[in-house]
Order: sequence, then C-alpha cells, then structure tokens
Amino acid sequence: MSALIYRFSSLLRPALNKVSLLRTSFPIHSQLQPNLSSSLFSNNQLLSNVNLIRGMKVRSSVKKICDGCSVVKRKGRVYVICSKNPRHKQRQG
Repeated sequence: MSALIYRFSSLLRPALNKVSLLRTSFPIHSQLQPNLSSSLFSNNQLLSNVNLIRGMKVRSSVKKICDGCSVVKRKGRVYVICSKNPRHKQRQG
C-alpha cells in the first residue's frame, strides 16, 4: 500500500527529473513483466491460428477448377469464387 502511495505521490510532483522517473518506473515494469509475457504468448497463439486461414491465390490467368467455381468480375478484377472448396479462390493480378 505504501509503495502504491509513493508511486502516485511521485507522479503528482510538479518537477520530475529523469532519475526519479526511472526509479518509479522500474518497480512497475518488473511487476508487469510476467503479465506482459503471458499476454504476448496468448497473442502469438492467436496470430498463429489466424495464419492458418488461407487467403486467395493471385494468378495471371484464373480458371475454374471444379463445378462449384464461378467467375466474377468486381472492381475491374476477375475473381474465381468456389462454393464447394474455399481453396479454389483466385484473383487475377
């Protein structure tokens, strides 16, 4: 409790020099370090799961691969969208 009051009182002082700022920031950083590393680990797991989702193949010439594929022209580009297999998605580029 006294450490918490010390931190707030040091932040409320009108004139802070760099030395006092470093002294007050080190205990805060050392206490938050384990929480930050665990949250970064969970973010890395989330990002690795997001990377598993496939996007669209970019090809110079697109073509239908199966019966579920349909050719669509949007925004000046030609797309192949497949209702049966999402891996067949293509964009002409």
